[in-house]
Amino acid sequence: MSLSFSHAHSEGSGTTEVVAVLIAITHGRARVLTVDGGKLLPNGPLMPLHRSLQAGVRQWVEEQTKQPLGYIEQLYTFVDTNRRNKDGHALVYVSYMGLVQEAAIPEAMMEGDKDKKSDFEPASAAVNTKSSARWRDWYDYFPWENRLQTEASSNQITEKLKQWAEAASSKSERLKRLQRIYLCWGGDWEQDSDFEQIVASGDGHSSSAKEMFTKWVAEHALLRYEMLYEAGLLPESPDYNASKLPKNWHQVIGEPMYYDHRRVIATAISRLRAKIEYRPLIFGLMPEEFTLLQLQQSVEALSGVPLHKQNFRRLLESQNLVEPTGNSSQTGRGRPAKLYRFRFDIGLQSLLMDSKLPKSNPR
Repeated sequence: MSLSFSHAHSEGSGTTEVVAVLIAITHGRARVLTVDGGKLLPNGPLMPLHRSLQAGVRQWVEEQTKQPLGYIEQLYTFVDTNRRNKDGHALVYVSYMGLVQEAAIPEAMMEGDKDKKSDFEPASAAVNTKSSARWRDWYDYFPWENRLQTEASSNQITEKLKQWAEAASSKSERLKRLQRIYLCWGGDWEQDSDFEQIVASGDGHSSSAKEMFTKWVAEHALLRYEMLYEAGLLPESPDYNASKLPKNWHQVIGEPMYYDHRRVIATAISRLRAKIEYRPLIFGLMPEEFTLLQLQQSVEALSGVPLHKQNFRRLLESQNLVEPTGNSSQTGRGRPAKLYRFRFDIGLQSLLMDSKLPKSNPR
């Protein structure tokens, strides 16, 4: 049975929508599957014919993208007060996260965004009946989360966030905002006149407090997104005012999405980054055979931070996560690189075991 996608709510009385964040690693890049020309995640209303939430997710993903699905897990439930059904009830959408191998998207699925009215207004189902499915680099939406490249964009963002802190209505609120900035964004704050006061207000251990306030924590992706939204620095925010921001701000802040779908991706990034530190979930994103360099690059793509090569390999060896296949790969002029695979029992026990993958270098 074929159903029109998420905008079916505009004419229906349902209040629940399912949304899927499907993540892949392709050529060392973290990718997310989108529809509507990159402005939405695969999504659709929960219908009476769906026997469960997962069944609804699987149907909409299949219909809109043809992407094969394996294991998926429930991510979070959101209430979108800005969208209502015909009875005036706010929409609730239940999000799911899946780790997949990127599949080719049929050409017919990549059409249909030719008649959109504006850059930030979703096309109606009557106008756009195709899903415009495409894989996108997730740093297109969160450039500040990519610490493998320049941190210049983060510096621009923190300057704007400090201005937001200065605009607080009270001294205590101003200090709270500064504290949140220091905790979420990391960096060298020693030159800030308020930094010592913020550190002193901590647990009394100045050295540990300074480390806490200056360290970049990869899994704080959602906290950083929420702060930018609150400060009115994202196009999705009701307080956003482009005329008060630099001309290149759209490059600094990444591509917006309809509704709260960028927030859903930020939630998935935080969840996945936290989990790969204590569960070998990366195995679900890798091909059957891979080099250790490919594995390291994949973990770096997800975390957004560089890893120390020797420490990475020592930890892999101590955790006994991979084994050589006996094959090799020739990608350059040097010696062929050995190919590895995850041990069979790692795949079977990945949801139960506590083996860690290497963390990033302290910044």
